[in-house]
Amino acid sequence: MSTPNAAASGTFSLGGGLPIHRLGFGAMRITGDGIWGEPKDRDEAKRVLKRLPDLGVNFIDTADAYGPEVSETLIAEALHPYPAGLVIATKGGFTRQGPNKWAIVGRPEYLRQCVEMSLRRLKLERIELYQLHRIDPQVPVEVSLGELKKMQQEGKISHIGLSEVSVQEIERAQRTIASTRRYLSRFPWAN
Repeated sequence: MSTPNAAASGTFSLGGGLPIHRLGFGAMRITGDGIWGEPKDRDEAKRVLKRLPDLGVNFIDTADAYGPEVSETLIAEALHPYPAGLVIATKGGFTRQGPNKWAIVGRPEYLRQCVEMSLRRLKLERIELYQLHRIDPQVPVEVSLGELKKMQQEGKISHIGLSEVSVQEIERAQRTIASTRRYLSRFPWAN
């Protein structure tokens, strides 16, 4: 019997230059019930994570709200220092008040805090893919994405993504990022 390998799923290029296998690992369920707290068996969760590179998985998707913080912490404990080619994507913009309870927060100061804390928990210098977990209806997407764009320019994020959005929201986000690029191109020191 052969060992399954995620490489068999094919490869695509994230952001035009970062090759990842189509089959990755979603780390939401390595936490406790209701995506809240520690898993029932912490050692088993870490064994699962340690097995991923052997299975050809080179992309892990997580979020600061999973646990909260538990998923990111377990990933670092199990896999840091990370194998070459492993991409860890994370998300921010959700708060947790208990099992299965989520609240959207897209304020720029909160998103900056989310990125900083994810970098620390994951033991990374830069997050390859950082996703806005949800668009906050109380905060213009231009403001939320503008803050993520600033952190990208600071070298804390390589690629910015969106999680669970509509086509219209994607188009608005694309316009936001494009206008930020055009604006910043007038100021070479800001790029």
